[in-house]
Amino acid sequence: MGTLALEVETLASDMCLGLGLQDLGKRSPRNPRVLSLLSSYLEKSVQSNEKLMENTQIKDAVTIFHGSKAPALGIQQYINRIFKYSCCSPSCFVVAQVYVDRFVQRTNVPLTSLNVHRLLITSVMVAAKFIDDAFFNNAYYAKVGGVSTAEINKLEMRFLFALDFRLNVSLQTFGTYCSQLEKEVSAVPPIERPIRICGIKDCWQNNEDSVCSQTIAR
Repeated sequence: MGTLALEVETLASDMCLGLGLQDLGKRSPRNPRVLSLLSSYLEKSVQSNEKLMENTQIKDAVTIFHGSKAPALGIQQYINRIFKYSCCSPSCFVVAQVYVDRFVQRTNVPLTSLNVHRLLITSVMVAAKFIDDAFFNNAYYAKVGGVSTAEINKLEMRFLFALDFRLNVSLQTFGTYCSQLEKEVSAVPPIERPIRICGIKDCWQNNEDSVCSQTIAR
């Protein structure tokens, strides 16, 4: 259980309410705003990186997270799908972005349309395991993400080693990322500073049968 999970009783700031990170207690009919902000953040990063690579003719280094082609499912749709079926708390998506940034910084692998989907499903799964009280297993997340169980297992291990298993996210860092997402800042790395955040919620449901399989290109 991570630091954030221990702060369930601390607060409900305006920022948390604005991002939809508050403890809802049950499924909301609407997706929390953090999902659309995160998708915008990632789309801008991908477009910026691919434009830079095209202009400088730099070739992207192929990793285990790269597919042969960009999935037909857009980033926004993919994030919504993960949230719909994974039952993880909205805060997991903020923590997942922290992890993705750490991965990029440590590996120098830029986010592109070929790797962002696998990095997303892996980072959200790892975040849910670290901060949520209840979470699904890897086989279930594989179905949600459109990959095989064997592949999600390999992605998780590579991801964890790339992060050197540094999964703890301080309240200050979490708050900074909330601010960055609110402003949709994608070019400047987040700077840690104190801010109050909302607590983590439990899994809303436990129904694996509702997930329909959709694969992403390998």
